[in-house]
Amino acid sequence: MAFARIEPCLERVYEAETPRRTDLERLLGLTDPADIERLFDFADEVRRRHVGDAIPVRAIVEFSNYCRNRCAYCGLQAGNAVLERYRLDAGQVLKAAGRVADMGIATVVLQSGEDPRMPAEWLGEVTERIKTRFDMAVTLSVGERSRDDYALWRHCGADRYLLKIETGVPGLYERLHPAMSFANRRRCLKDLADLGFQVGSGIIVGLRGQTIATLADDMVFLKACALDMVSVGPFIPHPHTVLGGQPAADLMLTLKALAVARILMPDAHMPATTALAYLDGVDRRAAALAAGANVIMVKCTPYDVRRLYDIYPSGAPVDADTAATLAQLEATACVLGRQLDYSRGDCIRTVRGPSPPSMPQPGCYAGKTTNAM
Repeated sequence: MAFARIEPCLERVYEAETPRRTDLERLLGLTDPADIERLFDFADEVRRRHVGDAIPVRAIVEFSNYCRNRCAYCGLQAGNAVLERYRLDAGQVLKAAGRVADMGIATVVLQSGEDPRMPAEWLGEVTERIKTRFDMAVTLSVGERSRDDYALWRHCGADRYLLKIETGVPGLYERLHPAMSFANRRRCLKDLADLGFQVGSGIIVGLRGQTIATLADDMVFLKACALDMVSVGPFIPHPHTVLGGQPAADLMLTLKALAVARILMPDAHMPATTALAYLDGVDRRAAALAAGANVIMVKCTPYDVRRLYDIYPSGAPVDADTAATLAQLEATACVLGRQLDYSRGDCIRTVRGPSPPSMPQPGCYAGKTTNAM
């Protein structure tokens, strides 16, 4: 049977501290439907054993779409002159966080482009005020900053930080990120870990110049980073970017990459990314949750600016109503025999320490208040 052929490969990848690239390439390149099904089933079993059946919910508040970078794939890139820019003030961010708290969600993700006008002290104060008013974890995702800025935000109570690498191959990274440095990105990830953040990073599947071999390198890189959170999402072309004319990612390759990431990094939180809801006009997050993902992220950005956080093309669907989105996701979780978890959902290693070694059999800123950035 096909299962018997790939079982040793699956076991080796699961058990290896440093996986063989040949094994990773084999799994990423699977074409036989039975083999692919076994890959997904194996990843789902790893997910079940290591992080359980609960699906932690994160609420995203996108507070600024200004960005100084010109990343080849992102609609927020600085050269997108047709995009209407916005910044929320502190009061608007706190109001959005209050709505998150009212829905019972205990993690808020404060996300923005790399806004050159955002003072570290402003975000530190916003973080501190959220931590004081609401019983929730705060995740920040605002790009590359100095170690001092990261230390300030940690001191103010930020719990987690998301900083995607997009590719772990230095040459490809720098082609996709003009005037940016792979070494500096790695420096940021190290500083964040050293400062005690729960750290997340991740990759995009389907980028121009990517191959099965470079995807395998991405997996090795992510594994070596010992991350608390890992994101694997599809490339979606945006017309106002350098890669606007490229084809979108292949769904099956994206799911295979997610499954391989789960087998390699069993204790990490892994989202069924919002991009999977936009890839081809069909919400594919259920497929991701069945292939190793365990986290869901919902938009709680104010409705009047939500459409302007235009990472994906403007024609992509926007969660028009967060409560309705949650109801839909509750139904999806039920079909999978799982349920949404609105608690903090801290990193598994933070909560319970090292994971079991063997695979089961299949079967602060205290400064003056400011309301403007």
